Amino acid sequence: MECIFCSIASKKMKSTVVHETERFIVISDISPQAPNHLLVLPKEHFETVLECKDRDLLGEMLEVAAAAAKKIGVAERGFRIIINTNDEGGQTVFHLHLHLLAGRPLHGKMG
Repeated sequence: MECIFCSIASKKMKSTVVHETERFIVISDISPQAPNHLLVLPKEHFETVLECKDRDLLGEMLEVAAAAAKKIGVAERGFRIIINTNDEGGQTVFHLHLHLLAGRPLHGKMG
């Protein structure tokens, strides 16, 4: 069975696309944890950040997140970027992705 995020990245599955580049797709999270909750997905499948050795891709992932934050108008006010890794890190979909959270003060504990 294909990974759900691979299905979204290849447009086999519908999602709300906020931003897209050649290597990434940015979608709205279906269970938002903040007023603005986006997921930045590489189109190439990596189970975790530990598996990805492509430094350029990882750097571009942050650039895409920043561009998406600007596009939805939260860059100046602030946002949080999170990459959950493996079970204890809270990862539930094993396709590398980052969460961009914004739209309210995020001053609470991280863990």
